[in-house]
Amino acid sequence: MLLLYYFLVFTAIYILMGWSVYLPYRVGHLHFLPISIMAICAYFAGIASREWNWPFLIIVVAGMFIGLIISYGISLLIGDAPCFAVVIVGLTSMFIVKTVIENWDWLGGSIGFFNIPSVRYMIFWTYLFLLIMGYLVFLIEGSQVVRKASVIFDDKKLAASLGVQSKKIGLFFHSFSGILAGLSGVLYASLIGGLAIDFFGFGIVGTLMAILFVGGYSSMWGVVLAAPLLGGIPILLPDILVAWKQVIYGGLLITIICFRPEGLITRKQIVTLSNFFKTKYK
Repeated sequence: MLLLYYFLVFTAIYILMGWSVYLPYRVGHLHFLPISIMAICAYFAGIASREWNWPFLIIVVAGMFIGLIISYGISLLIGDAPCFAVVIVGLTSMFIVKTVIENWDWLGGSIGFFNIPSVRYMIFWTYLFLLIMGYLVFLIEGSQVVRKASVIFDDKKLAASLGVQSKKIGLFFHSFSGILAGLSGVLYASLIGGLAIDFFGFGIVGTLMAILFVGGYSSMWGVVLAAPLLGGIPILLPDILVAWKQVIYGGLLITIICFRPEGLITRKQIVTLSNFFKTKYK
């Protein structure tokens, strides 16, 4: 039962983090800043809970606000920079956060930050927030903003000629991504009860890349499909298989990119399925 509990909560956290990487990619930005935000908000949640005795819901709101402020500020600086530049900014932010935490004794340094109070009804709160955020992402998926983002993704010059303001749309997607990452950090800290900075490194980068590209980068449902398989199920596997997790993810990514680069679920499939049900039950 304990493994099932961790499977369910970790799956929800990976879905939220998958969406936080998916949204910036809708405008052609492969951004790793959400991982840095997740780390910052996880340590914030640990301090606020253990040292300041803040209520859980206040910590959640504060974590999402911190994520929003960080992502909004960085996005203003990035603007509509090319994907490679955004990747460099995201990776640099990860190194900065890792270095600061490792050298700050108040945060536990390289040893870790422990004894974070547990939260009652963690599964309930986790899936409540997942449903709320999922509904908001679903609304974004069906809006004009996503259609404009698709044009930006395919051709920035064409988008500019059509009057699409790529910087403002990118700012919106990055900002919401930060909210999701901040929420994920708080939930992770509350679930684990202890933090080690190594978790927020290249291991989670590989996991999120696999979730995004194996599931499908053109629809939110790709993340929903891949997160339980690639993020949750490894918790249930024997240690000998978990040790090879990143190798398995790498193999899956190479296979998908070679034979089905759009991922398992595409936006076209979702639109076709939606139209089918609309016609059938009209």
